[in-house]
Amino acid sequence: MESNHSETAGLPGAGKRMCIVGASGKLGRYMVQHALDRGYEVVGVCREQSVPKLADFGDRITVIGGATDDRAVIARAVEGCDAVLTVLVPWGVHGYASGTAQAVLDQARPDARLVFSCGWHISRDGRDVYTWRFKALVAVLTKAARLVRVVDVDDQVEACRRIFASDARWTVVRGSDLEEGPSEGLPVWSRHIGDPVLASNRTRRVDFALFMVEAVTDDALVQEAPAIVGRLTPSALAHARR
Repeated sequence: MESNHSETAGLPGAGKRMCIVGASGKLGRYMVQHALDRGYEVVGVCREQSVPKLADFGDRITVIGGATDDRAVIARAVEGCDAVLTVLVPWGVHGYASGTAQAVLDQARPDARLVFSCGWHISRDGRDVYTWRFKALVAVLTKAARLVRVVDVDDQVEACRRIFASDARWTVVRGSDLEEGPSEGLPVWSRHIGDPVLASNRTRRVDFALFMVEAVTDDALVQEAPAIVGRLTPSALAHARR
């Protein structure tokens, strides 16, 4: 027992409790692993039917099954948590993302660090500059998803509007296109889309998760909406050489 304590005491998350909302997805499972590696006690939240996806973590985490926009589920999950990481998934057409965000904002401790994930299409201040290709793609996907009533992209926009209006200690991490592969390290970020450093528009999913977990201890990211890109992408490397 003494040896185990000495190995974990120096980790950034030692003695701290982290809730991961949307833990069963690809991004969520990476976040769970990063959090465990840093010594956090982890509570994972996911829909009942997705609980088996977290079986590989065994008894190393506490799993709470239920809809993530259910306030009672979130209240139970975030109790005593120092940080809450939330994957904002705009499932369906009934306000799932905005309901999830609101539940987290309302039920988490006032001093908790709240970190949310979304895509580049979210703009905090309207100063982001998008290519016509990007805008066209978002428009087509938004319309198509709404027609089949599977995803409501506008609901994710509403979720972020509520977060931005909150006085909580939040961060909204805006991800570029994601790919699988070994870690390239902590992604590079900018306040606005259109910054040349982001031009490569690619991030490893494992590194998106890493940025989410690391944001918890980075006070410079409180009430920021960083747009990220992979550290080893051409645009990030070009920026680093300047």
